[in-house]
Amino acid sequence: MMGGGGGGGGQMQQVAQEIEQMEQEIDAIDEEIERLREKKSDIDEAIEAIKVLESGSTVQVPVGGDAYIRATIDDIDEVVVSLGGGYSAEREQDGAIDTLGTKQETLDDHIGELQEEKAEVETEMEELEQQAQQMQQQQMQQMMQQQQEQDDE
Repeated sequence: MMGGGGGGGGQMQQVAQEIEQMEQEIDAIDEEIERLREKKSDIDEAIEAIKVLESGSTVQVPVGGDAYIRATIDDIDEVVVSLGGGYSAEREQDGAIDTLGTKQETLDDHIGELQEEKAEVETEMEELEQQAQQMQQQQMQQMMQQQQEQDDE
């Protein structure tokens, strides 16, 4: 009689492991979304800086190791923008802003895709949780029936 309950317990354990994996997947998606939002925020700051800086402005330029040097901008119309894949291009001020805006749109698209993926995993996880709850109720009913049968004897 106890063997039937053990099989259900194994199935419950499997469902619990799947739920745990889904929770880890959701956490990883959340971390990736946060990383992309930080990247987008960095681009916002770059766009704002390009808009307000003028030729002759003095800025602090990072040189690594949290060290900065002061530098004077000779010509704001010569902005070097990373295009991705290790490539960069020199753009004039408006072109640099446009290129950065395109990067932001790409990040927004990726964030949207990740949010959709997260929603799908959450839905699947909710279904598994409901399944686990039903399995638990069935096990309780079986145990109650077995107890009642033993009491009747």
